[in-house]
Amino acid sequence: MTTAFVLSGGGSLGSVQVGMLLALADRGITPDLLVGSSVGAVNAAWTAGRPGAQGARQLAEIWKSVKRENVFPVRPLIGLIGFLGRSDHLVPPDPLRSLLAGHLGYERLEDAPVRVEVIATEVTTGFEAVLARGDVVDAVAASAAIPGVFPPVRIDGRDLMDGGVSDNTPVSRAVEAGADRIYVLPTGYACALDVAPRSALAMVLQAITLLVQQRLIADVARYQSSVDLRVLPPLCPLHVSPVDFSHTAELINRAYESTGRWLDRPARDEDQTSVLSLHRHDPT
Repeated sequence: MTTAFVLSGGGSLGSVQVGMLLALADRGITPDLLVGSSVGAVNAAWTAGRPGAQGARQLAEIWKSVKRENVFPVRPLIGLIGFLGRSDHLVPPDPLRSLLAGHLGYERLEDAPVRVEVIATEVTTGFEAVLARGDVVDAVAASAAIPGVFPPVRIDGRDLMDGGVSDNTPVSRAVEAGADRIYVLPTGYACALDVAPRSALAMVLQAITLLVQQRLIADVARYQSSVDLRVLPPLCPLHVSPVDFSHTAELINRAYESTGRWLDRPARDEDQTSVLSLHRHDPT
């Protein structure tokens, strides 16, 4: 049986996946294949290089040290140039690329101890691009290149951007790659936000999150009867913006505890889409 972990995009909410990965590793659940999109590509690439509980703990420590400026540095001049139509991005990619190069620990996707694939999107066609070979920093940077925020990455003659545009939670790719047991690690919101995002970047990420949520629900409904599909419950309620890195430790701990409870409960047959449905909480 081939076990795959599918990791979705979600900006700083990728820290939620770290808690999930810790809970899975502590129970001896390991992947034969990792498929990630956007920030899920970052976590997938790391886990492929350092599988197991020790690697997950190291990933948690890295996440706890990351600040917003390490990923989304504010550079007013670059933002102005982009706003005036003289650049295709608002945020320089160098800090993110340096973060990846300094921590991933291997150079090419095919060198990872565990098979890993990351999803990007062709800018000109909108087609999904599956990256399984080549420079790991280029591939992950392409998968995480939020449109208009980071520049596209050119790989093999194609301009590639955020994998979340074409497939934010690539369950279908894991099925196509031969996985018959799939753990889905979502990061997004199942419950409504208390207030609307206040920054432009947060609004962009929230819009992408809402757009891709329906695709995930449809994919889970489509595949849950043909493969052993296990959707780990997203955190609920969740009131943290996908550009807010100040709650990382809290989100890791919450995800670890909630995932552990879910994994330890008796197995039962249920509709896996139930944990993903959008809903509101009564403020009272």
